Amino acid sequence: MQILSLNVARTAPLMVGGKQVLSAIRKRPVDGAVAVEALGLAGDEQADPRYHGGQSKAVYAYPAEHYAFWQTVRAQAQVAQWNEPLPFGSMGENLSIEGLLESDAWIGDVLVFPDCALAVSEPREPCSKFNAVMGFNKAAKMMVQSGWCGFYLAVRQPGTIAAGQHFEIRPGPREVSIAEVFRTKMSRG
Repeated sequence: MQILSLNVARTAPLMVGGKQVLSAIRKRPVDGAVAVEALGLAGDEQADPRYHGGQSKAVYAYPAEHYAFWQTVRAQAQVAQWNEPLPFGSMGENLSIEGLLESDAWIGDVLVFPDCALAVSEPREPCSKFNAVMGFNKAAKMMVQSGWCGFYLAVRQPGTIAAGQHFEIRPGPREVSIAEVFRTKMSRG
């Protein structure tokens, strides 16, 4: 299991449903080590702390294994070319990871990196900003249907983190997975 890309963004205007709002969903890869602090990564912002950020949502991880799906559906929706790669960070994630899917991530598991530790806290819930950056209005609905939501992480041990680093999982209580929590939350809709 490893980080393929480390992504951050500052808040910037985004058109959502004909209105301009502030958002930091357009994450971009960064090189080198980045400080991991109690409320997230240095250089990263969240525009609406009611829904993003805070101690339980300090860092957002998304499995890179799902990227081919999103590249294909964007091409089908005619908002991208078939061979146009979808850059890491496009889901709004801080960590584009490989080797850990929602069904294998359990609330309370701790991802141990060489210089920090992050605990799995909750699934990401898609919103209209996700539709806007994906380029079509059914993106959030497709995230709900697929269950490919990624997950938030709380900082257990501050430090630094970088793309290319491998991580191990220190199991938590293993009572409920991210996939189970997401299904339950979305079925209440």
